[in-house]
Amino acid sequence: VHLVESGGALVPAGGSLTLSCEASESIYASRDIFCMGWFRQAPGKEREGVITLDSGGDTTYGDSVKGRFTISENRRKNTVYLQLNSLKTEDTAMYYCAKADGSNYYPYYVPFYGMDYWGKGTLVTISS
Repeated sequence: VHLVESGGALVPAGGSLTLSCEASESIYASRDIFCMGWFRQAPGKEREGVITLDSGGDTTYGDSVKGRFTISENRRKNTVYLQLNSLKTEDTAMYYCAKADGSNYYPYYVPFYGMDYWGKGTLVTISS
């Protein structure tokens, strides 16, 4: 499956933004277990897990975004969204979405074992 992120932009601090991740094929057609996640990599820093949504509807959050970011999906469009609110300059990063098949994955620990499919990212820049 190919994943394509979009929606990155230059946004002032305190603002909001919605990112999209569209899958090239239906990821909801079968009853397979999987997880979709958003990750980010700031300049000069390691990639980190931001938020995940699994096929059962459960969400997990990275500590730095809990309460500010949410994840949602549109199954008919094979698209997962990341809503970013109360943006801070430290949220500036390339944002990636990724998919894990099955239930064995570690989205918050480098090298993100199990997250087998990655998009190329979309750039979010927060101005002060």
